[in-house]
Amino acid sequence: MNKRTVTLYSSSAKELEALGQRLKDARLRRRFSMETVCARADISRPTLYKVEKGDPSVAMGMYVQVVRVLGMVEDLGLIAKEDTLGRRLQDEALPHRKRAPKKTRQTGGSSG
Repeated sequence: MNKRTVTLYSSSAKELEALGQRLKDARLRRRFSMETVCARADISRPTLYKVEKGDPSVAMGMYVQVVRVLGMVEDLGLIAKEDTLGRRLQDEALPHRKRAPKKTRQTGGSSG
């Protein structure tokens, strides 16, 4: 079996590590043992250990299984919820209507 290597930018790796730590903290707050989470998520203990370390080689589905066991599935809806950059790009692509300047009324006396 080939071990898959995933390379991330350091900022992305830090975010994934922070996610793993948050999941571990949530497990501990609920007083769930690793065995309990593994059994309910149908994953192995080494996989849960990797999830809690933020290992990028673990499939996203495994993270979702752990989130589900911890009762935090609704939090998945927050991922990429506000797509600020995408909305700006979309707005920039909208057609910009150009209009001729309004004619101004000439005021003043009559000449002649």
